[in-house]
Amino acid sequence: MHDWNIHFVDSLADARRLLRTRVYGVGLVLHDGLADARELAGFLRQHGHLQWVGIFAPHALDSPGCHDLILEHLCDYHTLPVDPVRLGYTLGHAHGWAMLRRHPRVHVEDTGLDATALVGDGAAMLRLRNQIDRVAKVAAPVLIWGESGSGKELAAQAIHAQSERAGGPFVPINCGAIAPSLIHSELFGYERGAFSGATRAKAGLIESAHGGTLFLDEIGDLPQELQVNLLRFLQEKTISRLGSTRAIAVDVRIVAASHVQLQDAVDAGVFREDLYYRLAVLPLAIPALRERRDDLPLLAEHFFRRYASEKSPRLRGFSHRALEAMLDHAWPGNVRELINRVRRALVMADGRLITPDDLGLAAGAVAGTAPLDDARGRSERGALLESLERSGRNVSLAARELGVSRTTMYRLMDKHSLRE
Repeated sequence: MHDWNIHFVDSLADARRLLRTRVYGVGLVLHDGLADARELAGFLRQHGHLQWVGIFAPHALDSPGCHDLILEHLCDYHTLPVDPVRLGYTLGHAHGWAMLRRHPRVHVEDTGLDATALVGDGAAMLRLRNQIDRVAKVAAPVLIWGESGSGKELAAQAIHAQSERAGGPFVPINCGAIAPSLIHSELFGYERGAFSGATRAKAGLIESAHGGTLFLDEIGDLPQELQVNLLRFLQEKTISRLGSTRAIAVDVRIVAASHVQLQDAVDAGVFREDLYYRLAVLPLAIPALRERRDDLPLLAEHFFRRYASEKSPRLRGFSHRALEAMLDHAWPGNVRELINRVRRALVMADGRLITPDDLGLAAGAVAGTAPLDDARGRSERGALLESLERSGRNVSLAARELGVSRTTMYRLMDKHSLRE
């Protein structure tokens, strides 16, 4: 039929398995009146990115559940016996709609995709994934820098998942979210009677990560008195619980992250230099969302699938105007902001396609942001190149000339692909 590539399946389970590995634009479903309409509706809701056509036994149309199925999930339907010519026209029309809606950068992902996946195929993300592949193979500490909301914890989870410690625990700790009076006992644990209310001994978060990875998020917020304890642990690989002098050996891999440049914090005297060098053995920089605009349609589609259970059954995807508005937006909140806007649109959208207004990105409200960012990027890259040329590619001299730290200099060189 029309030289189409057609696959037949006997059950919804088989269809789910096929859709995990193959991309289709149109689906044809046969409902004989015996199948569970609610189960079928759940399947169609999960795979609402396809154009679905139904074939029904005439008596099946008497069911209210079947009416809802047609109105909410199908673009057209036929009854048995089927006229093959009319069905061919219907499928061709649905295929045409599917091709018009398909964005060149967006591919369909199954909703079962790992929520921790680093989504994107732009140059910045390919470079980041390559770096993660490298650092995951060794046990040295990793220091991740990135703006708030850019995905630092996802990168840490990817490092853990690809390491030899993947079978062990991944324990995240937000150093800025624990009360200063509790952070010592939370990190290192305590013995019974160590303080008022300590009625039993408790292992700390560091100890609970034994055999796995300890992720220290916002490490720059760690109080200075605890920086000493953490440094001692990194040197000796042992901890002592609060109220005890007994040393406990702990085998963990440290991955730390910060939204501020720790080298700048060292220069300001609020972060220990010796701890910084212990943590920054393998530095990674997470690109901001504005630096990876090519990935925006793919990311938006990924989150559309991930939170599909929150959307109206009639909602099919993003309009071209919505995609253009996303490409024009500056994304100061990075990926976290994108998730927020997509989830809001899933709930608030009235039509079949998400509009700029549904995303809170009124048309023209942010026009000109992308060109301004591009101009700044070109100017920044030009300054880096000139300074490196004047210094004979000596990074320390170039950093001193530009008035930035060496860490910042390396990050900027990575950002503009200037490392040799």
